[in-house]
Amino acid sequence: MILTVTLNAALDITYRVPALRPHAAHRVTDVTERPGGKGLNVGRVLAALGHDVTVTGFAGGGTGRLIRERLTGVEDALVPVAGPSRRTVAVVDARTGDTTQLNEPGPLVGAAEWAEFLGVYGELVAGAEAVALCGSLPPGVPVGAYAGLVRTARAAGVPVLLDTGGEPLRRGVAARPDIIKPNSGELAELTGSHEPLKATQDARRRGARAVVASLGAEGLVAVADKGRWRAAPPARLRGNPTGAGDSASAGLLSALVEGLPWPARLSRAVALATATVLSPTAGDFDRTSYEELLGRVAVTTEVTAA
Repeated sequence: MILTVTLNAALDITYRVPALRPHAAHRVTDVTERPGGKGLNVGRVLAALGHDVTVTGFAGGGTGRLIRERLTGVEDALVPVAGPSRRTVAVVDARTGDTTQLNEPGPLVGAAEWAEFLGVYGELVAGAEAVALCGSLPPGVPVGAYAGLVRTARAAGVPVLLDTGGEPLRRGVAARPDIIKPNSGELAELTGSHEPLKATQDARRRGARAVVASLGAEGLVAVADKGRWRAAPPARLRGNPTGAGDSASAGLLSALVEGLPWPARLSRAVALATATVLSPTAGDFDRTSYEELLGRVAVTTEVTAA
């Protein structure tokens, strides 16, 4: 079983409009609603790849009820909270393919609710093959929460992937997760460097065993104990990037559990991310595209890590 943690789960709502114009009324041509938040997205892709997945985190109020009702293919171990879970709204401009995102902050988590989650998490980690810790922290959760969750997983001998940003990432890195997967902006904020290869090496020196940075349409750059690599899709493709980074995380974690070498992990991650951009439904991946892309991802070795 792979465990994914979404402390700030959401109901993702996607509107499609012919063209998005500021200060104008819009006629929506299509609406989709689905459980979201980075960890739930990762769990959904892992399940589609054939892995047994348990999801945990928080869900509350009417929004939380909808999230739980619409979870499919995964085991639900979400912890209830008094406050309502957040919604995220994505508006997709059909003319340009661009997406505008609006993210609510999430529910206030009380001390008793946080303590209940820690108990659930500790029990689940003991039976997990790997753990993904993903996304933002809702109000009330300690800023060092991910560092503690990383340490719990490491004490149980369970590999852990951390995908977050800001101060939670800075503190989490110091707890020595097996993989961190920031985007280029989060990596620059962590290290102060805007040069991806230099920044990934710096992030690894701060404690992460491996660093995989998302570079958007350019793919991924990674550094681990055995080398550095770049992985890029065969061409720049237009589409909706919502959930592409989460698909990449799922690719990395599934390949880790399956014991694949780093180049194969990165090929899977980039192929899944690209197939997610190409999917007509935000956050899904197009399986036909994924299978076709898998053998066409270019993985190059940059330099052997010291």
